[in-house]
Amino acid sequence: MKNRVTLTGIITVIIFSLIIFTGCAAKKSVVSSDNAKEQAAEPIPAQTTDAANQNKIITSPETTNIKEAANEQSSLMEATAKSPVSDINFDFDSSSIRPDAREILQINAGYFLKHRVSSVIVEGHCDERGTTEYNMALGQKRAQETKKYLLNLGVKESTMKTVSYGEERPLYPESNEEAWAKNRRAHFVVTP
Repeated sequence: MKNRVTLTGIITVIIFSLIIFTGCAAKKSVVSSDNAKEQAAEPIPAQTTDAANQNKIITSPETTNIKEAANEQSSLMEATAKSPVSDINFDFDSSSIRPDAREILQINAGYFLKHRVSSVIVEGHCDERGTTEYNMALGQKRAQETKKYLLNLGVKESTMKTVSYGEERPLYPESNEEAWAKNRRAHFVVTP
């Protein structure tokens, strides 16, 4: 009786897995490479799902393309986790984009345009000096100026949002000029 229940459970899992794989094969996928026809012609065998069965399931070209698109998305997410874009820094009590920050923003904009990111949150940060209200307003000005500069470089406005954290999220908690200079920044949160 126990073996029959176990066998029924295994068969149910195998059937459910086959239904899922069949359902995925019917979906259309987007392949970003130029040699999509070459890729579609080569089905890739999947690993067996049941060791006792030993029947190999061969995936369709559509499933292969879905897997490739998922791998590409995963690679982009890993790149984003490593933060391919850099923060920019500001002078004391200023929201003006410095010349060194302009170069960084050009590189960041190139990344945003090349990788077609779905959203970019520009965070404005300040050092601990000044009142909380003043720093929140200054952080918002810094985020807005950064967004405006990226707009001028061709990044779509619909993909960008701004937020101010003022002095609430310091990168360096020390209270000295070096730490303050690093905390006066615009930080980018990128969603692929």
